[in-house]
Amino acid sequence: MSSDYPTIGRRNLVGLGRQALAEEMTAFGAEPFRARQLWHWIYHRGATDFSVMTSLAKAFRERLAERYEIARPMAAESLVSSDGTRKWLLRFADGQEVETVHIPEEDRGTLCVSSQVGCTLNCTFCHTGTQQLVRNLGAEEIVGQIMFARDALGEWPSSRDDRKLTNIVLMGMGEPLYNYDNVARAIKIAMDPEGLALSRRKITLSTAGVVPMIRRCGIELGVNLAVSLHAVRDDIRDRLVPLNRKYPIAALLEACRHYPGASNARRITFEYVMLKGINDSPAEARELVRLIEGIPAKVNLIPFNPWPGAPYECATDDAIAAFSEILFAAGYSAPVRTPRGRDILAACGQLKSASVRARRSRPEPAAASGAC
Repeated sequence: MSSDYPTIGRRNLVGLGRQALAEEMTAFGAEPFRARQLWHWIYHRGATDFSVMTSLAKAFRERLAERYEIARPMAAESLVSSDGTRKWLLRFADGQEVETVHIPEEDRGTLCVSSQVGCTLNCTFCHTGTQQLVRNLGAEEIVGQIMFARDALGEWPSSRDDRKLTNIVLMGMGEPLYNYDNVARAIKIAMDPEGLALSRRKITLSTAGVVPMIRRCGIELGVNLAVSLHAVRDDIRDRLVPLNRKYPIAALLEACRHYPGASNARRITFEYVMLKGINDSPAEARELVRLIEGIPAKVNLIPFNPWPGAPYECATDDAIAAFSEILFAAGYSAPVRTPRGRDILAACGQLKSASVRARRSRPEPAAASGAC
């Protein structure tokens, strides 16, 4: 079976964790060790066809192929930026699409993964936020993005040392903590040392501030936390990040202070998009220093990435530099993020823009039963 979305009538094994895969094989009438073999082939070797699983008897492989498949989302579009950033528009069984982005750097490669089709939130500086939520992604669709990227980059088996995909950030479309159960299942598969084998220290979950879920995320997953802050006053953040009206800055920062595992070695990242005349003054930089005092933190300053019809402008280079210097002087790392993939609308806040316009101009694909 090729890396396409599933065929009607067969269950996709991608997205099943260890226990779920074991239970599925028990129900199938297979011995317990078969689940361990399948886990190795699916998540360590990246197999997409049962016929290559040579440690399984041929008759058993044929039985599996009748009942199951090992499917990824399919690429509806693939773009490469002048800076090497790659963006894939990935389509699922029901015709819905998300964008997944690979950002190559000299010492690592980061995959930006989506957790929802559309977005639960309506952040006004983010193009994704202008699109209504369609649905949550399933665990198979979240981990499937990672596996698709591994396919595209030729990075199987998981044990190879020369990976171009070393880090995962859940910073794509959607709010991960509003789809926590599916996100958690996918991350646990990604972190399994006998599976995709990505260290939890190489995985970052970004949230706009779903305060009640932050502690649970830290306890159960222990991944790095990034918080989309973007303002130091509630009246401004209410406008930029409407979720702030439910979970204001004080409550959000209190949750960050108690995030399990946060330390000077594992700092919380505060994302701060630089908007001209909105949040970019020296006074606001000093207030940010005051607000995050005592939190093991670093601040990523993000030059605003424009999109058609955006109501904001990027802060000037001088304003961004001055903001950064105030944070550095207070002892906080405050690098200015270099925009990547702007020419293909793959930069922060730009995802699923051109693809939405394209979908409006073509017929919707027929929905398939048995979603992947």
